[in-house]
Amino acid sequence: MKEKPYILVVDDDPNIAKLEQLYLEKAGYEVKTVGRGDDAMTEFRKMPPDLMLLDVMMPGMDGWQVLKAVRKSSNIPIIMVTARDETFDKVLGLELGADDYITKPFSVRELMARVKAHIRRVALIRQSAGNQEDRLDFGRLVIHKESAQATKDGERLELTQREFELLTYLASHAGRVFSRQELMERVWNYEGYVGDVRGVDVAVRRLREKLEDDPAQPKYIITRRGAGYYFQKDL
Repeated sequence: MKEKPYILVVDDDPNIAKLEQLYLEKAGYEVKTVGRGDDAMTEFRKMPPDLMLLDVMMPGMDGWQVLKAVRKSSNIPIIMVTARDETFDKVLGLELGADDYITKPFSVRELMARVKAHIRRVALIRQSAGNQEDRLDFGRLVIHKESAQATKDGERLELTQREFELLTYLASHAGRVFSRQELMERVWNYEGYVGDVRGVDVAVRRLREKLEDDPAQPKYIITRRGAGYYFQKDL
């Protein structure tokens, strides 16, 4: 990670973009703002940011289209910023690979907390990868921590950063059941988080679709009804 984490702010409202830039720069981040989705992709290709704040409703290329385009080649943390507090929008963003969402109007304090949590999460993952054994071997499934890759039957699984982190955390504690709340705190790095934990269910479902032979009958990540999720210890 760069000496100063670089954040790309994408919002067609110049007042909101300027406010975000002001507080982010005050917190020590390098910030670039753009007001259109196509400009966001241009900046992304020039220099991928450490995190992207991405507005949903924009003229031309909207936030959903930018999200899908970025996810074809990058697992950087992306926080969607939506003006509508609707479950559909939130779930859609998570389904498409967003890491988080925040609803307008938002408090600057909440925004900064979310940004810091994601920047810290990525730094901790990289640090832990260098301090632990690189390889978790489960026969057909192999997890390579340092390169942040997982393979099944020798083929690389196309996982987002969040999906890889969730898989690695559960696999590193195989057999132990974690509640959704615990996963929000330990994988999402939301300390003392109290709120909507449906993002965990979405992430698990997406991960199963890429990992399991039959997602409807999972063999790796198992649901313990009323308790949470665990990685199957004896495969």
